[in-house]
Amino acid sequence: MKTKSTLMMAGVMAMSVGAACDAYAQTNVTIYGIVDAAIVYSSNQGGKSNIYERSGNLAGSRLGFRGNEDLGGGLSALFVLENGFNVDDGSLGAANTLFNRQSYVGLNSNAGGSLTVGRQYTPYYLFVGPVGPTSSLTGATGAHPGDIDGLDTTIRINNSLTYTSPVFGGAQVSAQYGFGETAGSTGTGNAFSVGLKYDINDFKFALGYLKLKNGANLSAGWSSTAAGSFSTSVINKGYLSAESVQFIAGGARYKIGQLELGVNASNVQYEPGLGSLFSNTATFNTGGVLATYQLTQALFVSGGYSYTKEKKANGITDPAKYQQLALEQTYSLSKRTALYALEAYQYAKGKTVGAAGGASQVNAVAVVGDSQNGTPSGGRNQTVLMAGIRHSF
Repeated sequence: MKTKSTLMMAGVMAMSVGAACDAYAQTNVTIYGIVDAAIVYSSNQGGKSNIYERSGNLAGSRLGFRGNEDLGGGLSALFVLENGFNVDDGSLGAANTLFNRQSYVGLNSNAGGSLTVGRQYTPYYLFVGPVGPTSSLTGATGAHPGDIDGLDTTIRINNSLTYTSPVFGGAQVSAQYGFGETAGSTGTGNAFSVGLKYDINDFKFALGYLKLKNGANLSAGWSSTAAGSFSTSVINKGYLSAESVQFIAGGARYKIGQLELGVNASNVQYEPGLGSLFSNTATFNTGGVLATYQLTQALFVSGGYSYTKEKKANGITDPAKYQQLALEQTYSLSKRTALYALEAYQYAKGKTVGAAGGASQVNAVAVVGDSQNGTPSGGRNQTVLMAGIRHSF
């Protein structure tokens, strides 16, 4: 009897271990990343040329963990934890934030779509970004000046809830709300975004909307506690005391063999409130065109032009205008490793509001893509050249 009991118990334990192994086998966790570095030449950083090393040019350097568990019945659990880092010095991409690029968890239903919570990209970016300039020209040199319209990977929403539908006949929609989390004033610092895209055969089209709310103390600039933030440069520094910022963008692409053509446009509005350092809504309109061509299986080339114009407001009669040309050549040594060269030139003219707000007017200066946001030109022109290597895993 003792022997039978022992054998039965061993059998139950074996079945339990087997069931646990089967359950574990249904969970998929992937470690992935990109390491990207280049030598950069800038013709004008505050009036002086510079040669230096920069991380994350063709693609941002990152280390990520992605997981998916099959829960049965077409339902699965998922998560993403993604860290951005600077390969040139090993530092975090954002100080004191480990998973600064993305950190979210949620559920996905084949029939009903996905619902995720955490720090996430916006539907505005996820839908319009792939048909915008940065997916072909890279944000470092190809993003619209200063990434004024957030079509590069610079806007992420904390404390956000995102729903994304399944694809129906090539169409898909997504909506996101970022909680401001301010006691007694839940609308302070919140964010809202929606996106729509339609892909059919060789045609792609997308529209996106995003609104970011500032914190309570507008005169202090953009609040670090707001659910969302955005790229800042000499282009928009005079408007960081805005009560809210609204982004609207759209883009389309059409592929003809190895050639792909694209157009894109955006409207960004900085809306003042009580305590803002400027009086009237500041508006930036941008239009762009681009072309890509797969010359050989290994060699990819692309080029794009954009024109950004600020509307007359806040006492400015000669508003800022920015013209930018960007080029890219990428040679793939393998599926994971590529060598690349990037070239861009920007010309700026007119005036904009300075960092002190509406009372100050300054000359518009060039700031190529979003790689030069912290090192703008000291004048109207800026040329940036890069040669680098990207490895993905």
